[in-house]
Amino acid sequence: MISAIVLDIEGTTSPTRAVREDLYGYTRRRLPQWLADHRTDVAAAVLEQTRELAERGDAGVQEIAEILRDWLDSDVKAAPLKAAQGLICADGFRAGDLHGEFFEDVPAVLRAWHAAGIVLSVYSSGSVRNQQDWFAYARGGELASLIGDWFDLANAGAKRESRSYHRIGAAIGVPAAEILFLSDHPDELDAAAAAGWQAIGVSRTGEPNAPRPPHRWIGSFAEVDVPLRPPRS
Repeated sequence: MISAIVLDIEGTTSPTRAVREDLYGYTRRRLPQWLADHRTDVAAAVLEQTRELAERGDAGVQEIAEILRDWLDSDVKAAPLKAAQGLICADGFRAGDLHGEFFEDVPAVLRAWHAAGIVLSVYSSGSVRNQQDWFAYARGGELASLIGDWFDLANAGAKRESRSYHRIGAAIGVPAAEILFLSDHPDELDAAAAAGWQAIGVSRTGEPNAPRPPHRWIGSFAEVDVPLRPPRS
């Protein structure tokens, strides 16, 4: 039985290219000026956390910008980087410069699952703010209203640690055995399975992560065998 489905974004609901080129590129271009403009307000925590993680307690704004850019280029899953990205890209989504991009099969299947009473959540290394904007400003129509909960590195923890999935399960209030996790990354599937979840790998053409046993792998959300219950009255 599946009562809840937790979704990864990059490589799973959405092309990696769109995330890396659009969100990462937009963030990279604007990081230095954004940090300078907001160093005493919303960027203050980003600056302090980056100094701590990089062990550069005396780093100024420009050095922090270069550290964050290096992390961005190396795809480091660092909380202050993801927080900065969420805040910077929020302006881009609202200005129409950015849109959430999804694989063709995803929107219709998500709507069908939601209509059938399946609890849908997102768990991504991108900040909750970025996740919500990605779904709210989806090209072709908003999808954020289908999602009940949003989880990131700050409120759930690292995606390759089983305790993160225990936290999410407790937050959504569904027994572990009834939660399905969909991701393109084998290590994340391993961690979810270790927490007692069901886990299915998503392998899409052109995406970088290769399938790995023992998980089942699919090429489209339409292949997920979810008994669609009638909506609750």
